[in-house]
Order: sequence, then structure tokens, then C-alpha cells
Amino acid sequence: MAREGDDMNNVVESIRMLSIRSKSKQPIEIIRNSTKPVRVAGPMVRYSKLPFRELVRFYDVDLVYTPMILAREFVRNKVARYSDFTTNIRDSPTIVQIGCNNSVDLLRMVDMIHPYVDGISLNCGCPIKEQVREGIGAALMTEPEKVSQMVRVVKEKYGDSVCVETKIRIHNDIQETIQFVEQVQNAGVDYITVHGRTKNTRSSKSVDLESIRIIKEVAKVPVIANGDCVDLKSFEHILEVTKCDGVMSVRGLLENPSLFSGYDKTTWGCVERFFSLSMQYGLPFRIIQHHLSCMTSQIFTKKEHLQLNQCNNMIELLDYFDRDFELKRMGENGFGEDVEVRRRNPTASVEPSSRASKA
Repeated sequence: MAREGDDMNNVVESIRMLSIRSKSKQPIEIIRNSTKPVRVAGPMVRYSKLPFRELVRFYDVDLVYTPMILAREFVRNKVARYSDFTTNIRDSPTIVQIGCNNSVDLLRMVDMIHPYVDGISLNCGCPIKEQVREGIGAALMTEPEKVSQMVRVVKEKYGDSVCVETKIRIHNDIQETIQFVEQVQNAGVDYITVHGRTKNTRSSKSVDLESIRIIKEVAKVPVIANGDCVDLKSFEHILEVTKCDGVMSVRGLLENPSLFSGYDKTTWGCVERFFSLSMQYGLPFRIIQHHLSCMTSQIFTKKEHLQLNQCNNMIELLDYFDRDFELKRMGENGFGEDVEVRRRNPTASVEPSSRASKA
């Protein structure tokens, strides 16, 4: 019985430690106090889970978002809470992105989750049709009054103790976006992230940096630019044009988590670290496989990439990597340090584009 009591005390103490959040880790404080534009890992449905968040922090990311979590399910369903959000003492600074279309559910979710995160993001930018039909994501770009009210109720209750951001898209008429920004500013939002595409603009079309620049000029709060950040060159170009306080990358980091450390392709050490974190914290096999497929798309040959994607379970995946590559485990000499792919057969045909280099 004494041991059970000790175990419970340890659990309680661990939860208490998780809820001790330093104000210096709030996104707005990091943005204000940084001597350079911040580097942000944006929300990715299914993929910006705890192992990936810890991974990108190792590669010079300043702020990290969770996947979007639906407030309606989170506040009503314990299973959804366990499934959608996991964290640990190293998971900071973290911003939880919330999908919501009413103040009641938003405030209830903030009440539950705010002790365990460093910031709250209200998603007003997701263009997925299913979300838009539910009145969340990009659907909110036509309802600035509702968004302002949602921001206001959180700030009225928590003030500066909870940092609130809105992630938005642009309208066809930039004046409409400016009016939207002015309204959420007046409601007390701490900073804004702007994706430089409209709800209906395909990702294959270049991001509208000029519109982001205009919004940055008129905004009275910090602005983070989002869209088409795939390497350090594009990061610097976005900053040069928009003059924003930071840049968010999503697809670029999914393909190359070491992007912000200056590597033009995923390093082999990054692959080793992802394997290790995924094993420590646990991720579904298909999510691990998808991450690795994205991460190795530029460093594997076509044959190697095909073999990776043909694996049917975690055992096959590990067997494949251990058979054809040198995959170090945590604790082994040189773990996480290699830049180039470590093939067991160095004479294997390697496509010219598959070598990583640092900018």
C-alpha cells in the first residue's frame, strides 16, 4: 500500500510540475524579447504530436504548435482528451491550436488545458471543407465579430496570464482582412499569424507576401508570416518582403525537420532522433511511416523510398532500416550527429540530389 501511495504522489507531483509554466515561455514574451525573428513550427493535423515537437526544438525552432484540437470533442469526451493532447516537462514553449466556433466551448477548453501549454491559438485559417462546413477554421474569416468575442472572453477571464493568438488567412479584398485584424486586436489578441492565401487558393500557387506585408504594417501586435517556408533561403526572403516578427513553416518542416538549423535536406541524425522519440513516446505505425517517408523523400533513392513505404508494420520498418542503414540508438557513440545517410553498402546507387548540406 505504501508503494501505491508513493506512486500516486509521484503522479500528482508530475502533473503539478507540468502545470508550472514560466511567463517567459509565453509566445508573446519570446517574440518581444527575441533579438531575431522567431522560427515557428506550425500545426499539422496528425503530425505535430509530442515526438515531432521535441524533435524540431532540437533544430532551432522557437515556438511549436500542436495539431488542431476540436474544442467540442475535447471538453465533452475524456477519450478525445487523452488521444488529442499529450505533453511532458520538456514540451515548452507549446501553443495548442483550437478549432472552435463559439465562446462557451472555447472558454471551457481553455479552462482545462491552459495550465499545460504556453499559448492558445484560435484556428481561423484551416480551409478543409469538412471543417468549414462546421463553421470552424477558415469559415471564421467571414465572422470577425464572433472571433473577437471568443478572444475577448478568454482575455477578460485570464488577462496576460494566457497568451492568445489567431491564425488567419487573407481575403480577396485586403481591406476586409485589415478590418478583421483591427477587430481582433481590439478584443485583446496578443499576436496574429497570417497565411498569405485565401480560403480557396491552392497551395500550388505562391503565397501572397505583399498582403502579409500590408497587414504587418497596419497591425499593432506582432505578426508571424506563414506560407512557402521550405528552407532558410525562403525564410529570409519572406522576412525581407514582409518585415514580420517571425515565420511559420509547416510542410517544409514535415519534409525537413532540420530546416531551421540551416540544412537543405533532412540529416541522418534527425532520422535517428525521430526514431528514438517515437519509440519513447509512442506513435501509431502509419504516422511514423508517413513522417519518415516525408523526411527521406530527398535523401533516399527511389528504390529505398519505395521499400520504406512498402513496410506493413513497425517490425518490418525497423528491420529494413537496420538491414540497409546504420541506425544508431540513443546512448550509442555519435547518435543524432551524422549529416549524410549511413548506408551499410556505401557503393549503393545514390541520386545526386540525395546529399544533405548546410546553408
